[in-house]
Amino acid sequence: MTALSIDVDNAPIAALIDEASDPRAIVTLAHGAGADMHHHFLESVATRLATSGITCLRHQFPYTHGGRRRIDSKPVLLATIRAVAEFARTRWPALPQFVGGKSMGGRMATLAAAQAPLAAARGLILLGFPLHPPGAISIERAAHMPRVALPALFVQGTRDAMGSVELLRTCLPPGGRIHVIDHADHGFAVLRRSGRDPAAVLDELVAAVAAFADDVLFGTPIA
Repeated sequence: MTALSIDVDNAPIAALIDEASDPRAIVTLAHGAGADMHHHFLESVATRLATSGITCLRHQFPYTHGGRRRIDSKPVLLATIRAVAEFARTRWPALPQFVGGKSMGGRMATLAAAQAPLAAARGLILLGFPLHPPGAISIERAAHMPRVALPALFVQGTRDAMGSVELLRTCLPPGGRIHVIDHADHGFAVLRRSGRDPAAVLDELVAAVAAFADDVLFGTPIA
């Protein structure tokens, strides 16, 4: 793992790169609204991706870089997604790129992709898509999905209070697909009584991401 600095509108944000020994792709991952790039979930995903042959670049948004609680405006969040994608394109030009994030970070990736092309992105990786706030069921946050032209993988738990698998299926973008994680909540935690091992859940999630990337890049079947 190596620390990096990326400029967003002439101001730096911190990033961390977990490099695979022989990478076949790179994934950029933005964090969710209630966390930052150091969250154990993103760290675990990044480590596993690197082990599976996919380099992972996780990054802050300006507000978390500055230690602030107030979330940046949507234009700033979108500019950050674009700046990180462009940084990855220029720093690792030979690696096919996927852009994504956890919760809010993933939602911003889909909004950015709907707005205009994302550097050299080949697809989107969305981990726990926040379709609506808990208890306020709606698909308003998915209104932009028809404009998302990239292949997109949505990894969603069956206990996610911010978007059920069934509701998410009704508003996927044209190239969207879902990988369902049984018994997982919005943070991909599982109850002990489910019988599921938390580490195995993360392994399944990363295997789904790797299979999606391979399918997009090489046409291999999704596992």
